[in-house]
Amino acid sequence: MNSPFHICGYAIVSADGMIADADGNMPDSLKNQADHQFFSEALDDVDLVAHGRHSHEGQPKSDLRRRFWITRSVATLKPRAGVERQWDWNPRGLALADACRAIGLTRGTIAILGGPSAYSQFLPDYQAFYLSRATRARIPGGTPVFTAISDGLTVEQVLRRNGLEPEPTSELDGANGVTLTRWARR
Repeated sequence: MNSPFHICGYAIVSADGMIADADGNMPDSLKNQADHQFFSEALDDVDLVAHGRHSHEGQPKSDLRRRFWITRSVATLKPRAGVERQWDWNPRGLALADACRAIGLTRGTIAILGGPSAYSQFLPDYQAFYLSRATRARIPGGTPVFTAISDGLTVEQVLRRNGLEPEPTSELDGANGVTLTRWARR
């Protein structure tokens, strides 16, 4: 891949690959201080974040970051009313590189923060996917990180099928069973 953009995904999932409950809410079982710190520090180094309408980072610096809200409610790209550095973006109407150029970004790191459609859309493009796992949490009937999980695939199978390979897993919070695995394109 010869893109001027380094695209990374960030997600914390339950043992069964869910990012939220059936209503799209992140349960307390996925909220972890060590993961939150890792996530916050990682986002400090990105040039743009992109996510769907239910996903957000909830950080003190959130409103300072350039952000694309992925939506079908606009034709291409439109500034969010009353909010600086944030745009509604329809990937079906405008390619990512073109949307980035329109806001003056010609290279850099883009963080994808979810939900399932957003995570899945960028599977062919990720250079890295940072998968945190709350190994003790299960969310039956929840919202999967990738749409293909609904077809019976695991998170790991989806990442592998899309050309990503795991690096060694590390503990973010051993006491609470939270791990981190960086999946990278080889």
